[in-house]
Order: sequence, then C-alpha cells, then structure tokens
Amino acid sequence: MSSHHQVLVIGGGTAGIMVASQLQRNHKNINVGLIEPADKHYYQPAYTLVGAGTYDFDKLSRSMASLIPKGVTWIKDFATGFKPEDNTVTTKNSGDITYDYLVVAAGIVYDHTLVEGLSEAIDKGVVCSNYTDSKHVWNVVKNFKGGVALFTQPTTPIKCGGAPQKALYMSEDYFRKSGVRKDSTVVFATNGGVIFGVKPIAETLMNVIDRKDINVKFGHQLVKIDADKKIAWYKMGDNVSEHNHKDIKITEENGLVGIHYDMLHLAPPQTAPKFIQNSSLVNAEGWVDVDIHTLQHKKYSNIFSLGDAAALPTAKTGAAVRKQAPLVIDNIVSLMNNNTVTNKKYNGYSSCPLVTGYGKMALAEFDYDNNFTPDPGLKLMLIFDSSKEHWRLWMLKKYMLPYLYWNKMMRGKEV
Repeated sequence: MSSHHQVLVIGGGTAGIMVASQLQRNHKNINVGLIEPADKHYYQPAYTLVGAGTYDFDKLSRSMASLIPKGVTWIKDFATGFKPEDNTVTTKNSGDITYDYLVVAAGIVYDHTLVEGLSEAIDKGVVCSNYTDSKHVWNVVKNFKGGVALFTQPTTPIKCGGAPQKALYMSEDYFRKSGVRKDSTVVFATNGGVIFGVKPIAETLMNVIDRKDINVKFGHQLVKIDADKKIAWYKMGDNVSEHNHKDIKITEENGLVGIHYDMLHLAPPQTAPKFIQNSSLVNAEGWVDVDIHTLQHKKYSNIFSLGDAAALPTAKTGAAVRKQAPLVIDNIVSLMNNNTVTNKKYNGYSSCPLVTGYGKMALAEFDYDNNFTPDPGLKLMLIFDSSKEHWRLWMLKKYMLPYLYWNKMMRGKEV
C-alpha cells in the first residue's frame, strides 16, 4: 500500500494545517497529503487561561476532520520514519508514502524521563502543568491554602517559552483574590540567567515581579522531583543569582539544591518526536536541520520544516508559524517552477503574549537578534507600547486571537 503526493505534510498542528490550507487555497493544482493520527486539534495558547479558571477547556478543541481542507488527502496515521534518498515517508499502517516535496511540521513532544521522578509526579496531587492538564492546574491553584508555590521550567527548549511565567503571574493574582497570598511565598526557578531575552519586555516583567514580590532564582536546572517529600531538586548553573530573596526551606544534598514546595507548576522537558530524532534529518541537538532563513533542509533540498520541530533559534510559537508558513509555500512553488528557492528570508519573528494577571498582558514580539519588533497594527487598537501591560492586549489574547486562529489561520487566509 502506498500513495504519492507532490507535497506531503507531516503534522496536523498549527504549522501543518496552515501550510495545507494555504496550499489548497492558493495553489489548487498541487496535490497535497497530510499525515496526522489525532482526531482532535487543540488551541494551545488558551491552556494558560484554563489553568487560571478564565477559559472553558471544552471550547479549546475542534475535530481534525473539520480543519483539514477539502481537497487535501488526510492520511490518518503515524509517520514512523524517513527515506529521504527515495523521497519516502514510512507510516505505521499505511505503508510507504512518496512525495516530490516534504514539509515536516510534527511539532514537539514531552519527555518526562528527562527529569527523574517527573513521570510519577506530574498531574497528581499538588504537581501540575498547563502543558499536560490545565484543568488540574486550576484545581491546584483554587485549592492552594498557602506555603511555597513553586513555578519552574526545564533545561530543554519548550513550546511558548513564556508559558511557565504566565502560570506564575496568573496564579499569584488568584492567590490575592482568594486571600491566601499573605500566607504564601511565590517562587520562580529558571535555568536562564535573565527573565526574558528581549530588553524592553524583561524590564516590564521585572517590574511585575517586584510588584508581586516574587522570589526569582536564576541558574536553577531542574533534575529531579520527589513527590512524596514535595522537593524539587536543582543543579546549579554557572549563572546563579536571586531576586527578592525569601526565607524558604531549602535542602542541600549530593551537590543539588532542593526547594520544598506546597504546590509545583512546571513545564515538562520537550524534544522533537522520536521518529524525527532517530532520523537523518536532524542536527546534533535533535531538531530538523534547516536553513534558519529559508526553512529548507541543509542536505535534502526538497524537504522543508517549520514550527516547533525545526532547528530555529527563536521561540516555538504559533505566531512564528504565521510568518514561516507562507515562506515555506513560496519556496516550494519557486522550486517547482524555477528550480530554486525565493530570495525571501525569515528573520526569526516570534511572539509571546505575556499574561501578567487577570485583564493584563504585555506582548513580546522579536526576531533572531532579540530585537523588539511590535506589530504596527497594534496602534489601531490604541496600544502604543506593547512592551507594557495593557488590558486591550488581554482582550486580544482572550477573544480576538482564538477567533483569528480558527477562522483565518486555520483556513489559509492572510492574518
């Protein structure tokens, strides 16, 4: 059993659906196949809002069938490997699928094994994650009665680098509402040396941290969780520093520092899917090895990758995909017609909507060089400095972006 497509897309997430939809809308003559095993597609940016009790989890998903554009062949299966020399993708049940051009948009997966004890701890008791179960996060936050609320992130790249901080700020805001803040110490432990790589945004966030009186511990690399004793164990990086010191219970053992918590929110370690990691398509770090400006594979010229699985040194977000998808399509069409990619360049644009409390948000938009690059369109919303917190940005995140996502981005329309 095998089939052939001019353009084969792997992945039915934001990147895969956008590429398939735009191809279908603008290049109807191109035969497109899309490999995706899942029945549902989730609007992941709202997980943070679900975890703060301000978005309905049941409104987050749509059926995959409703999103795959008419005219695109849906191969409902798992991709299992690549034979790039033969222009072939292997699948679990559908045999070999061949292509003229391949778009790898398989996203990112969680690997709990990279932190000892995480598999046993996650989504149980007071350990929670907006990445894996945002409804559980809301239960933990709602039922928190005081003590140390620890928020942390892994040493791997993660989807939406700002998400662990959003959980931190929203939860802290809720603790004030619920009256437990005075009995609580809120701690953010991160392996980074700064709160955010983009200067104007970092300034805003440090002000938020001071206003909320949050203890930030930099250079903390999460290695182990002891769910029974409620201790998160860290290895110290060479960039250790602290902001807003608080006296909390800390244990030192075997060269590690253990922070005792009464609630723990974390982002699990994240990697490219195994079938990608184990293939000849990846770089030394295990991400699809593409040119960061053209998104074309460095070795196989008819393979492209975008979104979270691609080796692009920018934040892994849907906003980045919005700029990457049209470029991938232009380059494929140019290869078909002229045997060469276009001279357009992706500059690393990405964006993190940083929710800092109920009704408050700053918007970090930046490129490969961490330059702050706000969208001029925000001025139409009367937002003149999106590096500062603004209620209109909150409205954008909660109401406008989900609408644009489902009705424009997923349908292949210009946003």
